[in-house]
Amino acid sequence: MVHFVGAGPGAPDLITQRGAALLQTADCIIYAGSLVNPALLGLAKADCTIYNSAEMTLEQVLVVMRENEAAHKTTVRLHTGDPCLYGAIREQMDALDADGIPYEDTPGVSSFCGAAAALNAEYTLPGVSQTVIITRMEGRTPVPEGERLTSLAVHGATMVIFLSIGLVDKVQTALLQGAYTEATPAAVVYKATWPEQKTVHCTVGTLAASTRAAGITKTALIVVGDFLAAQYDRSKLYDPTFTTEYRKGAPQ
Repeated sequence: MVHFVGAGPGAPDLITQRGAALLQTADCIIYAGSLVNPALLGLAKADCTIYNSAEMTLEQVLVVMRENEAAHKTTVRLHTGDPCLYGAIREQMDALDADGIPYEDTPGVSSFCGAAAALNAEYTLPGVSQTVIITRMEGRTPVPEGERLTSLAVHGATMVIFLSIGLVDKVQTALLQGAYTEATPAAVVYKATWPEQKTVHCTVGTLAASTRAAGITKTALIVVGDFLAAQYDRSKLYDPTFTTEYRKGAPQ
């Protein structure tokens, strides 16, 4: 069987207990290159065969999976964060379906969650934003026309931008064509949860310059929105005047 496993955003202790157990028993691990903390590979047993998928094509990855399946061995496909976001797992799953090879998906912690923790932030604040847009800037990989950053920016919602730090000037320009202003809070989180984690607080207007000043050129998320500011409404959930299924609210 093939196991797709989310490695977590970086810190090795953020992998799930099941994910760690699968790594310890795998006959073969195919991991997503430098995006995966190498400490996780230390969980592998001595005779485990390890491949770096950054050096492989999809076809080469599938050959390894098929060979291990034919030999009745277990393969772990180790992805960064959670593979459901920008993990390119669907094409692997479709190929395994076509071959009749069983697989399962073990979730991990996405780097956008790690970034929020690094910033001590909550993406959804009452009266500020109840929507999180997870997206990327179009580059060598295109995006659907209606999902261009300039189109999404009109909503002014909390935005988490993956795989775009190398295009930060274009990101800044696109954001300013939407509902964000020069003064809208923003941040860049480099390698969230890794030992070398770095956070940069800035505004949309200073996003590109701040990123360059910090020397960040890859492996970073851009987050944007007023959730990074200080003002927000109190949550109704814990408001003493708010009645819930479990608690009767006191009169105002």
